[in-house]
Amino acid sequence: MTICSDTPFISTTIYFAGKTTLADSLVASNGIISSRLAGKLRYLDSREDEQIRGITMKSSAISLHYASGEKDYLINLIDSPGHVDFSSEVSTAVRLCDGAIVIVDAVEGVCPQTQAVLRQAWLENIRPVLVINKIDRLIMELKLTSQEAYTHLQKILEQVNAVTGSLFTSKVLEDRAVKEERAEEDKEEGDIEPAECPGSEQVYDWSAGLEDSDDSQLYFSPDQGNVVFASAIDGWGFSIQQFAQIHSQRMGIRAEVLLKTLWGDFYLNAKAKKIMKGAHVRPMLTFYHSNEC
Repeated sequence: MTICSDTPFISTTIYFAGKTTLADSLVASNGIISSRLAGKLRYLDSREDEQIRGITMKSSAISLHYASGEKDYLINLIDSPGHVDFSSEVSTAVRLCDGAIVIVDAVEGVCPQTQAVLRQAWLENIRPVLVINKIDRLIMELKLTSQEAYTHLQKILEQVNAVTGSLFTSKVLEDRAVKEERAEEDKEEGDIEPAECPGSEQVYDWSAGLEDSDDSQLYFSPDQGNVVFASAIDGWGFSIQQFAQIHSQRMGIRAEVLLKTLWGDFYLNAKAKKIMKGAHVRPMLTFYHSNEC
């Protein structure tokens, strides 16, 4: 399909566990390479030393076409290195992009480099999408049951959100420190605050400002649409939005309701035909069983 010059384009970068395989899958979706070669060809690792060593050392870019409904998009994809020694490539790529895809190994979980790239995305004011890759390893290698796999994935989300939370806390405390510094400068210039006037009682604010800050949209949670579960080597991935659409038709429940309850402490009461809270105490009745991060 020919993409017109006025087609909306989005720049995004991907990095970390299995990112080159995922990039191969995205390239294969445009028919540039065969889907059977995805993960083996390492299409964006164009340098000879990258092919020999099996790691990405230089960022590579490619333009891909994506259609959503009646709209066409041109996505400029940058495959940046995941190794910590090439973090400068990541910081350069993230400055050029509108979004980022952070890929985490479903078995290994959060690594130091994951924390580094999350921080770089935070500093550039980019909201990333989390892809938990290699879901197949939980089944083929670890032999986890569905409940054990869910608990494992939940811990990964908690680890990633802990990194995001620490970045948010640092930002709030930094803003408060700047505000206090400006207040001290105003005081030195002769501006006296009402609380410090003669005869008034001195007031000290011990709060950090975290209570008044809205961080509800910062964290990764499947029900917010910023978490994808995938197996790049097998060429598949999904979000709970897709499952909400599937089960909405099968169960006769609105997709909006399922989207809010597919991830959380909810269970399906088949007799009452209702979705209810308290799945952790009613495990035998659960259609899907999970806990909020």
